[in-house]
Amino acid sequence: MTNEPLLLGIDISTTGAKALLINSQGDVVASATTPLTLDTPRPLWSEQHPADWWEGVVNSIRQVLVEADVAGETVTAVGLTGQMHGLVLLDKAGEVLRPAILWNDQRTAAQCDAIRARLGQERLIRITGNDALTGFTAPKILWVQENEPEIYGQIRHILLPKDYIRYKLTGGYAIDRAGGAGTLLFDLAQRDWSPEVLAALDIPVDWLPQTFEGTAVTGTITPAAAEITGLAAGTPVVGGGGDQAAQAVGVGAVQPGIVALTLGTSGVVFAATEEPLYEPDGRLHAFCHAVPNYWHFMGVMLSAAGSLQWFRDTLAPDTPFDALTAEAAAIPPGSEGLLFLPYLSGERTPYPDPLARAAWVGLTLRHTRAHMTRAVLEGVAFGVKDSFTLLQNAGLGAINQVRISGGGAKSPLWRQILADVLGVELVNVSTTEGAAYGAALLAGVGTAVWPDVDAACAATIRFTQMTGVGDTAVYDQLYPIYRQLYPALQNSFHNLSSPHFTKDNVM
Repeated sequence: MTNEPLLLGIDISTTGAKALLINSQGDVVASATTPLTLDTPRPLWSEQHPADWWEGVVNSIRQVLVEADVAGETVTAVGLTGQMHGLVLLDKAGEVLRPAILWNDQRTAAQCDAIRARLGQERLIRITGNDALTGFTAPKILWVQENEPEIYGQIRHILLPKDYIRYKLTGGYAIDRAGGAGTLLFDLAQRDWSPEVLAALDIPVDWLPQTFEGTAVTGTITPAAAEITGLAAGTPVVGGGGDQAAQAVGVGAVQPGIVALTLGTSGVVFAATEEPLYEPDGRLHAFCHAVPNYWHFMGVMLSAAGSLQWFRDTLAPDTPFDALTAEAAAIPPGSEGLLFLPYLSGERTPYPDPLARAAWVGLTLRHTRAHMTRAVLEGVAFGVKDSFTLLQNAGLGAINQVRISGGGAKSPLWRQILADVLGVELVNVSTTEGAAYGAALLAGVGTAVWPDVDAACAATIRFTQMTGVGDTAVYDQLYPIYRQLYPALQNSFHNLSSPHFTKDNVM
């Protein structure tokens, strides 16, 4: 047993409720995740029950306290993070009105069109930093208004998933500004709810919680929550941040010039900014950072490491990833004229097109499996560069270093390809626990364990591998050709998505 003060990060992801304990040196003391399930009651729908989140959080907190062999009193503070954009509706008694509608729910296309019509797309992007997309919270609210009026009439509180957990822990209604910016109801520059957007959508401001910076204390653990979780009553709970903002804190992407690249199933590019910038066409997300008075851009490609996973599972199911990448390492940069478009799941950045499709372009008789593997790695790197190009065109400035994480970051070959395509040094860091780690750091800053987020990151994050820029010449020549392919093939992709060419004639 230890009496050392500990910090607790809680992450409500789509797949699990995670609790993570760290000490003031940043060492992970204990970690536990309780799996969560997803409901898809109708096509395009994605929902979860908030009660399941709470049950999972309670279970995970109790597990880490047991694993660390500590009492709840040793936890100095709690930080929260989790999936963004979800819609949790409560009545005047604080009871849940319906299952939460999640970030990956796609039912709200008509409501997105309505939001653009009411505000004008250009004005919407200028205020919120974002175009109306089905994942965001605002169109979900309109969907409930139009399709479930009896529920809509009972709404008194609107929360995000992690902020429902905050409510269960503290009894109060609050939201961090990084999460709030992802609702499409925020004034990006003012870092608070937008009166203009709320008025245009006829959403009462008193339904929305008070907003806080990511390091601010938003409440304390209630006696009831203490009894069920094992934490001590009165323990501070800080604002925290949406999952990507907390992940960025967890790898130290908290200053302009340092970009976080998460190379998981999807690929996320995250760049901090000192002012509220936005991409004029809304092709990048622009949100508030979890770091006080900072903002960030975010680009998302839907099939990053997922492209390599698909390639291996489909074409080489008995071959280890290391063997595939070893073959690819023997192929010269550029895969001898073979390019891969990584749009296996449609795309989000820079082309918000669910009907985009993947393709190899340039196949010849001389190309082997090794060429195809390398082309997949290079195609994903070009897709990441698309986000970097948008970032710099939107006024981000110089990119000095990329902090890389996720499963794809384990491959030395892929890291070198990325460094060469992007023309910037890549760094792996010691922290691998993701958003929950960043939430714990924010909790420490909020309770004066560290004076600010920069100090927290400096005290806890170490470089483990560095990948410098090598030969960029071939990739500099290939990237413009890659950029030509989607515009040239877009109509073909859409035509091939016709019901005539899909299973059972259903899209």
